[in-house]
Amino acid sequence: MWVKANWDESWERRKPFVSAAIDAGADAVIVKPDEVQKVLKLGSILVVAEAPAPGVSVTVLTVEKSNVDRIIREAKKLSDHGKKVAASVEVSSKELERAAVKIGKSVDYLIAVTPDWKVIPLENMVAELQGSDVGVLAGVKDAGEAKLAVETLEIGTAGVLLDPRERGADEIKKVCESFKQLAADQLKLVPAKVKTVRPVGSGDRACVDTTSLMTVGEGMLVGSQAGGLFLVHSETLPSEFVEPRPFRVNAGAVHAYVRLPGGKTKYISELGAGDEVLVVDAQGKARVCVIGRIKIERRPLLLVEAEREGEVYKTLLQNAETINLVKKDGKPISVAKLKPGDEVLLLTERAGRHFGVKVEESLVER
Repeated sequence: MWVKANWDESWERRKPFVSAAIDAGADAVIVKPDEVQKVLKLGSILVVAEAPAPGVSVTVLTVEKSNVDRIIREAKKLSDHGKKVAASVEVSSKELERAAVKIGKSVDYLIAVTPDWKVIPLENMVAELQGSDVGVLAGVKDAGEAKLAVETLEIGTAGVLLDPRERGADEIKKVCESFKQLAADQLKLVPAKVKTVRPVGSGDRACVDTTSLMTVGEGMLVGSQAGGLFLVHSETLPSEFVEPRPFRVNAGAVHAYVRLPGGKTKYISELGAGDEVLVVDAQGKARVCVIGRIKIERRPLLLVEAEREGEVYKTLLQNAETINLVKKDGKPISVAKLKPGDEVLLLTERAGRHFGVKVEESLVER
C-alpha cells in the first residue's frame, strides 16, 4: 500500500495525506526528494521519490514511449549502486502496455496507472510478469479499485499506489482496512480423530506472542505438515498453574509450519517481531495480528497424530497442562487430557508448499 503525495502543492497542503498514510499503516509514501526528513519527523514509513536522496528508499522513474531504453539503463545504474527502483507508467495504449512489461523485468516495482481504471491492461501485465521478481502496483483512486486490483487474475498485484486527492485523506485508512480484511481468511476447519499421543523427549518449542489480545476460542494453525495444521488454542484460559497470557500461543516445536495471511506458511523458527500471523477461531474466522516476540525455550515435547480420510497429520507440542488443542465442538482440550479417539480441529489442504507458498506438486511429509 503506497500513497502518492508529491503533486504540485505546498508541503503544508500535502502534509495531512502523509500523516494519514503513517497513521493508517501504509507501507510507503511518494514525496519530493527534499522532503524526506519532513516525512520522517512525522513517523516511520518507506519514502519513495523521483530522484535519489538521503533517506529515499526507492527511486521512481517515469516511463514514456520514447524513453524506455534510457529508463532501463538508468534503472540498471541505480540497481548497480544498491538502490531500489520503481518505474511508473501511464498505460494509455497497447504500446505503453508492452513498454511497461519490458521495463518491469528490469526494476523492483512497476507502478501501472490505467486511465479511467481499465482492468484488462492490468490483467495482461500481471500475467506477463508473474514469473519475474517485480512487484506490480496498480494506480488506484479508492478502496473499491484497490480491492479489484489485488484480486486480478487471482494472482493479484503486489499492491497499489493510491492517489487520494479525489477522495481525501480518509480514503487512505479505508484502503488499508480493506487490505487487512482481504489478508484475513474464512477458513474451513474439519475434525480429525486422534490416533497417537506420546512423549518424545525434549526439544526447542516456541511461544508466539502478538501485539493484540486474543479471546477464548482463538488460536493459531500449526503443524508438522503444511497439508494439515492443528488449531492450537491461545493462553487465554485460567489455570491454577499460570496466569492467562491472552497475547500468547504456545505453538509447538520450532520446525512446525504456522499459517500466515494470504494463504502462506512459515516455519515458526523463521518468525520474528513485526511479522504478521493469522489468528483463527473454531468457526474458521481469521484475523491478522502482528508478532511482538518469539520466545524459544527447551521443553519436553508431545507428539500428536490425528487421522482424517486416511491421511495422518502430526504436530509436536509442549507437554504441559496449559497447552490446548480445540475439539470439534469448539471447546479447548488440554494435551494432558488428550487421548486416542478424541476429535480435534484441523485445516487440511492437498497442495504442497514452496517457500511457504501453496503449489500444485507431489509432496510427502512424514
